[in-house]
Amino acid sequence: MHELTLQQVNRLDDDSFVDAFGEIYEHSPWVAERARSSRPFSSVDELRSAMKRAVEDASREKQLQLLRAHPDLGERTEMTDASEAEQASAELDSLSRSQYETFQRLNETYRERFGFPFVMAVKDENPDAIAAAMERRVDHSESTEFRTALDEVHTIAELRLAERFSSE
Repeated sequence: MHELTLQQVNRLDDDSFVDAFGEIYEHSPWVAERARSSRPFSSVDELRSAMKRAVEDASREKQLQLLRAHPDLGERTEMTDASEAEQASAELDSLSRSQYETFQRLNETYRERFGFPFVMAVKDENPDAIAAAMERRVDHSESTEFRTALDEVHTIAELRLAERFSSE
């Protein structure tokens, strides 16, 4: 997707708005659908806030669906272009066999414990730091980790959103 200006965003029809922002939150166009009614936006931060509010105001089940839409980190699977680029920036696309096995084990343990994949804004992180975070967070309470995962989703969305806008 090419860069947009805020003026262009505010002029998009509803379908084009969802097309432009439907993947900001991984495989969850419903976030953009709910946020679009807050237009016109006076700033990118206002758009970001509207999208975040759409998630925060959603049911727990809808939030869980959002978390489950994220790929396992380090998995060699089909994912969105944004996820692929983010994981590549963290070198998760070139794990050694040992690292890959570690990530598989950690992903499985985490998913069994919480019922959704480990979510972390991994852009420009490294595999060791990500694995350490996985090991640390698996000990969280369910409510703490649910909140932490949603916060990470918002961070990912904020980074993705920033990439969509040209300097104004």
